[in-house]
Amino acid sequence: MAKDAKTGAGQKRLQAAFATADIEPFALGAESLRPGARLAGLDRLGERLARRLRDVFEPFVKVKPKVEAASSLTSRFDTWRDALPEFTSVSLYRMRPMKGGMLIAIAPDYVARLVDAFYGGTGAALGASTKREFTAAEERLLGRVTEGIAAAVAEIWTEIVAIEPQLAAREINAGYATLVRGDESVVVQRFAIAGGGSGETSIDLVFPLAAMRAYEAQLSAKVHAEATSVDSEFRWRLARALEGVSFPVRSVVARPTLSVQELLALKIGDVIPITLAPRVPLLVGNRRLAEGTIGEQEGRAAFQIETVGSDRVLTDRSGADRGGLKA
Repeated sequence: MAKDAKTGAGQKRLQAAFATADIEPFALGAESLRPGARLAGLDRLGERLARRLRDVFEPFVKVKPKVEAASSLTSRFDTWRDALPEFTSVSLYRMRPMKGGMLIAIAPDYVARLVDAFYGGTGAALGASTKREFTAAEERLLGRVTEGIAAAVAEIWTEIVAIEPQLAAREINAGYATLVRGDESVVVQRFAIAGGGSGETSIDLVFPLAAMRAYEAQLSAKVHAEATSVDSEFRWRLARALEGVSFPVRSVVARPTLSVQELLALKIGDVIPITLAPRVPLLVGNRRLAEGTIGEQEGRAAFQIETVGSDRVLTDRSGADRGGLKA
């Protein structure tokens, strides 16, 4: 009897505690709509992708557009889809081996502005439109734009996984857009674009939230957040670009000195005596890159390098670069 009384008292205390507690329902298998570490990794990729998208849109708007990445967010797929206008451009790309693929949503009025700017117009807003389909020119340009966006996404995701984008479907009715079930969660990366006309627009890249699980460790890894990896890539690309830069190279054989009176008296047939130095400099701009001797090779005048490494600036007393007879 005493044991039953204690058990009953304990149950009453638990019931009282549950009655005063703030209890929320929980569905097993459900996931928080704000997985911070994962979205932080996506935001870093989004910032890099924004810079890459400037190069994608520049050929169409004829200026360097301003592209800014908003913070990634998660939402139910049907909630995101219902917020779109009925007539819009939604392109589905398979991103193997990523599960589910990617949706690219672009407002139709921005497609019209891109076409106008591409064919020499101002790219200004055309006002409200009641059309329900794209023109042939808009379809062609839209295909080029979405292909460029998909390629940029694959390039940025290379550090996470090698992706092969492939167009699966293109819809102009938001209600027909499919990626996952309506009650499943998706990740939305939104980019604000300004340039090539008045006003701003935005494009959405949508991924299944479940697809991010396979890459959560890589996305949240600190190595991708550090600037050193980005800086190394930038330095490598800069070095490759500089390898193709051309510089004029010259050599000064002699530097004769004449007075103004002698210069004014020069005529055809005059001979100017010069003294040849045993070694002459090899110059890039006004810097001495090397020294050597002038000779002949295969019937052509040639320069043989004998020393390398002296890069001092050649200047006269006034500090200006001195001229001379060049070989």
